Amino acid sequence: MEKEAILNSYKFFLKTCNFDIQILIQSKKEDLSKHIQNIKSYTQKEKSKIVKKYSEQYNEFIQEKNNKNKAASKNIFLIIKNNHLKNNNQEEESIVQELNEKYLKIKDGLIRCGNIVTEISKKESINIIFSFLNSKKFFSKKEEKK
Repeated sequence: MEKEAILNSYKFFLKTCNFDIQILIQSKKEDLSKHIQNIKSYTQKEKSKIVKKYSEQYNEFIQEKNNKNKAASKNIFLIIKNNHLKNNNQEEESIVQELNEKYLKIKDGLIRCGNIVTEISKKESINIIFSFLNSKKFFSKKEEKK
């Protein structure tokens, strides 16, 4: 039921977004060595045999994922398109207000789906877009060499 509620919230969110958005997903391989060390130190201090057993099993699972290089984190960014060019009739203030309204609509919709929504700074957004575009160039150059 919970899964269905989340999916329905997401459908509702998409239906209410009557404007253009772009979804940017960044995946990054993670090294879990530090996490594995923390589990080992916790397990060594644990007195309960049952908790110790489950901790060891969990640690083995995490080590396997780390060895196969399958651990990854994902950041998902939504880019809101401004449909209006700044001109004499429309001041920058009204454009910013329109974008803020879209942002609040998206934020509310995604929070209802159970997501954590954070706003990033202008500098962070430039770095994210730059790294995304450069990774595309990197991968296309690799393909050309093959």
